[in-house]
Amino acid sequence: MDRVSVIIPSFNVEKSIKEVISRIPSDVFEIIVVDDGSKDRTGKIAKSTGVKVITHEINYGKGRAMRTGISKATGDIIVFLDADLQHKPEDIPRLVEPIQNGRADITVGSRLIGDISNMPIQRKITNFSSSALIRAFFGVKISDTQSGYRAIKKEFLEKMNLESNRYNIETEVLAYVGKFHMRVEEVPIETIYGNEKSHFKLRDILKFIYLLFYLKFHKMRKK
Repeated sequence: MDRVSVIIPSFNVEKSIKEVISRIPSDVFEIIVVDDGSKDRTGKIAKSTGVKVITHEINYGKGRAMRTGISKATGDIIVFLDADLQHKPEDIPRLVEPIQNGRADITVGSRLIGDISNMPIQRKITNFSSSALIRAFFGVKISDTQSGYRAIKKEFLEKMNLESNRYNIETEVLAYVGKFHMRVEEVPIETIYGNEKSHFKLRDILKFIYLLFYLKFHKMRKK
């Protein structure tokens, strides 16, 4: 059975990090918490659970934290899990199953499969728009391009020259999915929406389109 590494980018999540770790299935090969310059007790609490903790002295952003985790992971499949309990750690087996059974190279936990009545309207609009653009630019057909709950074969991640420090990394990965013609499968997940603000806002659409042009016509053409 493929070994599964779970990478948890973390920033000021002392209230949730212990529960996130405790709810990860016990048969996971390794758990890596990347403490991205937290000012609270996130790193200390994570270390108390016995998992591997990597510390950034300053806050670089989610993308850099993911890249750091990838560089240290030794599993065959890498799962990216947010530290704020918006996603259920118990869904990890469902997320990795299509890869373990040879149907997919990457799986995406989709919030748009099934009941989406609790999804804020802004998120619905941005997901619809970004999904249409991702399909047009890279030929990747998924409904929830902004979901960070993903499982990916390590062998593909090692071929990706990821550069993003912040949330652009979600899109950068999908550009490589198109470039490498990776097999994609979406897995329905339940998402708990709190009072947090979306990281992908309507006013960011021009920046997003610029990113797509950069990835397609510059970065993806590099050898």
